This record gives sequence, structure tokens and C-alpha cells, in this order.
Amino acid sequence: MKEQNSDSLSKRKLLHTTVYSQCFSPCGKYLVAANNFGDIAVYSLVAALAPNADDGTRKPIYSFKASTEGSIYSLLSTETLLISAGNGDICAWKWSEILDKAAKLVWSIKVPQLQAYTNPEINSLALSKQETGLQLFAGSGDNNVYTWDIESGQQTNSFSGHKDYVHCVCTKNSGRECVSASEDGTVRIWDCRVGGEAIHVLEPNKHDLTARLDMGKWVGCVTCDNNEDWLTLGGAPHLSSWHLRSLEPICIFNSPGVTHNYVSFYEDTILSGGSEGYVNHWYVNGEVKRKVPCSAANVFNINVNTGSENNKVLCVAGSSPKIDVCTNFGYTAFSLLFAL
Repeated sequence: MKEQNSDSLSKRKLLHTTVYSQCFSPCGKYLVAANNFGDIAVYSLVAALAPNADDGTRKPIYSFKASTEGSIYSLLSTETLLISAGNGDICAWKWSEILDKAAKLVWSIKVPQLQAYTNPEINSLALSKQETGLQLFAGSGDNNVYTWDIESGQQTNSFSGHKDYVHCVCTKNSGRECVSASEDGTVRIWDCRVGGEAIHVLEPNKHDLTARLDMGKWVGCVTCDNNEDWLTLGGAPHLSSWHLRSLEPICIFNSPGVTHNYVSFYEDTILSGGSEGYVNHWYVNGEVKRKVPCSAANVFNINVNTGSENNKVLCVAGSSPKIDVCTNFGYTAFSLLFAL
């Protein structure tokens, strides 16, 4: 009876699983993913891509509880650490111990608690390598962006000005500037060297080219290209590219009725995902290169494994226990299952 109840519970849990974030190990041989129950699962890409792969090799080889307080919204990797954040503390785990199937918490960072009885969630993480070491950026549910020095664990800065929670953060200008996208409908650019107020504020809901007032004003994702000439953002307003010198929108990526949760540059294309069951590949001029169907009805993360030529795949995660794997980026070759 206990086994039947456990099996029934596992099946119900699968129906309600959302995978918010994923990243690859430094060696490029493993994928880790995090879900809304605070679990982290580890997959062997080598086994999943093998000619004799089956359903068994496409399930986690190891999993562990990373948060007892709820969802994990963001994962990122250094050469030695996996860092997770969401509800609760920001936590770090050694890759060597994860791959030995013995993950132990290395350190944790508490987000400043500005109001009584609240512990703000972290919705997005970013890293920047500086002369003083790695800086960790975090977009928080208390409307602020925080930075820490990873080596010392000391908070180095905070940026206030958003009027609602921060969905996404990224860095530009070799980490000397931080960009944040918020529920308040703004994208703010901060000078990390001085702190204080944002040096630029973009409001896509106030531009005729980008506004979709019937869908709202929140901005859910933002990214900058490697040359740092362009910024692409999305959410309720149109997914759009902005010229960083003029701070004006140049083109939109037309997707009627779709809000966007994720956007990134990859080589000569832009990848995006949101409230439809597709991954969009765009040319930088706004034309659609391809639309790839995926398992998740709502896409939260798209990641390309650039750390291993033999295991170079594009993985898609969202409102599904399935993580789609695209081997040639044009279609889903198979799916990994977040089943613990």
C-alpha cells in the first residue's frame, strides 16, 4: 500500500512540475535542472546521446533537495561551483561532490530582509569576472538588485529604483554595468562602480513600436549581445532590440499574443521562449528563422551547451516535467524526464 501511495504521489507531482532553470557542468558532459519543488536533478548527456540510449538513460542519474522553502528559479555555474537561487537562500554546491552523487552545501548567502516577516525570492542570477574576483548579481523580489563577492561572501553593492520585483538581470561592459528587467515595466542600467540611481531607464510600454498595452507592461527578460551594441528585451511588450547608444528600439520580433520569459543571443540568432509551446529562432533583423515545437506550454529557459562539441545540444525547460533536447536545434530529438 505504501508503494502504491508513493507511486501515485510521484505521478501527481509530475503533473505539477515546472522546470524554471537549467545549466551545464563545466566539462559539458552533464545537465542540471531545478524545479518548483526545490529539487535539482543531474543528467548524463553522454548516456542520453549514446546510440543505445533509452528512457532509463534519459532520467536523472542523481538528484538532491536544494531548497526546502519552494521553487528554484535560477542556476548558474562557475568552474568549481553550481549556484542555485529562488525561495530561500542563495546556495552553492561543489561540482565534484555533485558528480560523486554526494552534494553538500558549501556556502549560502542570505538576501537582506528589508521588511519584517518577508524573505524575498531571487528570480535571476548573473556572474561577472572582475579583477577582485567573481561578482554575483541577483535580481530580487523586493525590487532590488544585489551583488556579492563570491570569494568572501561579502555584499558589495545594491541597486534600488524599481517599483516592483525584478524578473531578470544580466551584465554588460565587462561587468561594469548591470541591466535589470522588472514587473514595473522598466529596464534599468546601473553603473556597478558607483551604485546609486540607474544611469539609464528604458520603458518599452511607452514606445509606439514596442508597447502592447492590452497585455500589460511587465518586462520578463533582457540580454545584451557580445559586442554590447544591442539589448534585447521582452515580456508583455513586444520582444524587441534596442540600440545601446541611442537607447531607442530598432526592431520588434513579432509574436502576436505571446509574452516572453526568456531571450538570449546565440551566434547570429536570437533565441526566445514564452507563453506558447515553441522555441523561436530569430534573425537579428526581426525575421523568423524557425519555430521549434516543445513540450512546455510556457517556456522559462533555453540553454545551449557550448562547453563540449561532442555533446552540443540546445535544451528547453518550462511548464513540463520534460526537458526537450535538440541535437541540431531544428527539432526535438528526445526529452529528459524530471522524475525523482
